[in-house]
Amino acid sequence: MADETEPALFADPRQAPPREVTRLSPLVRRLVAPNGSPFTFNGTCTYILGQGRVAVLDPGPGDDSHLAAILAAVAGETVDAILVTHTHRDHSVLASPLKAATGARIAGAARFAPKGDGASGLDSSHDRAYAPDAVLVDGERFEGRGFTLEAVATPGHCANHLCFALLEEQALFSGDHVMAWSTSVVAPPDGSRGAYMASLDRVRARNECVYWPGHGGPVMEPQRYVRALANHRRQRETSILASLDAGVATIPDLVARVYPGLDPKLGRAAGLSTLAHLEDLAERGLVASAPTEGETRYRRL
Repeated sequence: MADETEPALFADPRQAPPREVTRLSPLVRRLVAPNGSPFTFNGTCTYILGQGRVAVLDPGPGDDSHLAAILAAVAGETVDAILVTHTHRDHSVLASPLKAATGARIAGAARFAPKGDGASGLDSSHDRAYAPDAVLVDGERFEGRGFTLEAVATPGHCANHLCFALLEEQALFSGDHVMAWSTSVVAPPDGSRGAYMASLDRVRARNECVYWPGHGGPVMEPQRYVRALANHRRQRETSILASLDAGVATIPDLVARVYPGLDPKLGRAAGLSTLAHLEDLAERGLVASAPTEGETRYRRL
């Protein structure tokens, strides 16, 4: 799930991946689910790893046509595992129907653990029915036939987010953590700006040479790109602090100032992203907040 598109950072055209089964590498095929939106680009990317005995990574949203497309793509093969990067519904809902159709085990992200009532931020976007057979922890490996995946814990977009490193091809399935077409929304309370920045540093220190994301096409030169993403978040923080210094005190007013010309459809995402920045700034002792007449006002310390 994406945040707002930033013209300065994403100036190059981003070609939407084709929907049909596409061979990406000797070990990787991709299908794109028909759930395009301003937050999902042209749909969720489902990846098929291996040949003969395969794993399906991020089966996608609850869409019968996409389930049929996955089953057609693996006809004559055995699905050994269904892997899930995180439990937002556009990634994980088809895990259970695909398991029922193939007998494969579900592995990867932990179940969603809400903070509070779980109804705010993007918490309502989580798949509450998700039931993994195995939770993979950071550094744990899944051995498939002819390929090896290593789980890389990358909280931030959401607390249970994992990336998966394909060791044989120096590739990283980056889920919604890093995407080439847009930044990723970080929405409290489950999302954390501090955790997201730490996770960016973590993947940047790795040696993968290409990322296959949850939406959109590949991320090339990923270390350079991740550095740009981190700088973009720091520039956004600087803009928020400057706006607070100018007397802007509420999230709607901050969004209007910091995101000029924003598509109204992305207003809620921008507000949540701004809240994530403010919470992180408050944790670092740079900002204070106080509820006033039904809304929260923020100020510099």
